[in-house]
Amino acid sequence: MASPVGMFSRAFVVAALTIGAVSLGLGGCGKEEKRPADPYDVSKMDFKAPPAAVTNTRHSGPLAVGEALGMDAAVKPLVPEPVKTIQLDTVHRIIEIAPGVKFSAWTFGGQVPAPVIRARVGDRIKFSMTNRSDEPIPGTDIAPAPMMHSMDFHAAMVSPTDKYRSIAPGQTIQFEFTPNYPGVFMYHCGTPMVLEHIASGMYGMIIVEPRGGYPTKVDREYAIIQSEFYTRLDPEHRTVDGQPLYVLDGEHLRAKQPTYTVFNGRYNGMVEKPLQAKPGERVRLFVLNAGPSNTSSFHVVGTIFDRVWLDGNPDNQMRGMQTVLLGSSGSAIVEFVVPEAGSYVMVDHHFANASQGAIGIIAAGGKPEPGGPEHHNMPATPTPTDPDAVKAKLAFEGKCLACHTIGGGDKVGPDLYGVTRTRSDEWLAKWLKSPETMLQTDPDAKTLLAKYRLPMPNQNLNDAEIGQLIEYFHWADENLQPQQAPPMAH
Repeated sequence: MASPVGMFSRAFVVAALTIGAVSLGLGGCGKEEKRPADPYDVSKMDFKAPPAAVTNTRHSGPLAVGEALGMDAAVKPLVPEPVKTIQLDTVHRIIEIAPGVKFSAWTFGGQVPAPVIRARVGDRIKFSMTNRSDEPIPGTDIAPAPMMHSMDFHAAMVSPTDKYRSIAPGQTIQFEFTPNYPGVFMYHCGTPMVLEHIASGMYGMIIVEPRGGYPTKVDREYAIIQSEFYTRLDPEHRTVDGQPLYVLDGEHLRAKQPTYTVFNGRYNGMVEKPLQAKPGERVRLFVLNAGPSNTSSFHVVGTIFDRVWLDGNPDNQMRGMQTVLLGSSGSAIVEFVVPEAGSYVMVDHHFANASQGAIGIIAAGGKPEPGGPEHHNMPATPTPTDPDAVKAKLAFEGKCLACHTIGGGDKVGPDLYGVTRTRSDEWLAKWLKSPETMLQTDPDAKTLLAKYRLPMPNQNLNDAEIGQLIEYFHWADENLQPQQAPPMAH
């Protein structure tokens, strides 16, 4: 009679051989198990794209043409035809990035961000672009500065030296590619200096669906593109519609110090025009951080992301996330259910970015909050037309809005509305020049410290900047009323 130990050993060996046979496809009547096809099998991907063609025949008429293009946050349904013909011309335009802030932008298709492209894996994208940067800017007497431009699709697998070459004003480039991977991808101008071209507005989103579509069904789809603007007053003091013109601030751009950080190209744009949803609906957001330099921590107040597909690929799935971290050109698809009626605030939870305008609202019914929704940012103040006052407004919003408002009530520090009526220019100049000295010697400064408990930091302002700020305070006291300013941010 075999020992129990021997019987166990033989049983173990038989079981191991059986498991091994099944794993090798030898079980089940000798038939090999059929494994699912690898959707990322590079041997089955399409890398066959004809060479790009550059001609001197230019497009005229519409700047953006193609059924696969969407022009706003509401994402259009996928066009079923497997060939997507797209025209996106480059042109310089004046856009309004905040109330009264006219910015000299470089664009694809005449808008910032550029139109959203929607396709699926395996589609053929036939793309063409004319460099029309030499065309006049409508409604202005501002002469554009013609320059080289190009197109870089992150969704494409092609030779950059062929497809992404820069073209001169008046030239047209045409090329094709097949998206081989699903995702939410950035496209942008790749002409040096790339930093300046992206910061001037040359970026957009291309959505590439999996071959079989998404594994979930949703009621709403929206595109959210976060980006940064770096602005300074036009040194030539040009105006548009009576408002001062702003141009790219190269110094702050290189230092990664944006003036505005926004969703879909506009400060508080989706607060002014909220996205719509209903209680119980499933919402899908295609989110892209276009940068060009800072990171986004995307969050929706009042809900949890049921699914997050990093880079927009359903194979990169995470569940139950509160916030999605996106580096420059990083993206995600986020889905969530609207639990009940209310206003759901989309925000960059890096609140320094939110304070500059990176917020939006998903409006899902219910009674509006008294005094309006909580915006989580610092309201922009109205804009003067005097160049020095405009410079001072920018300095105020960059250095002071974290602690002060003009007409919006006290924050960390006092509301500065009416300050020129209660303080002399001499007192204000001393305060702005050296607040630490004033806190030691001036009784009024000591009273302010006792009330607000936080000493004002020295902003290292020079005499010209101090003079401009005081001029701006005078302008505000003469032209604004307390109720004109937005309510205090939280």
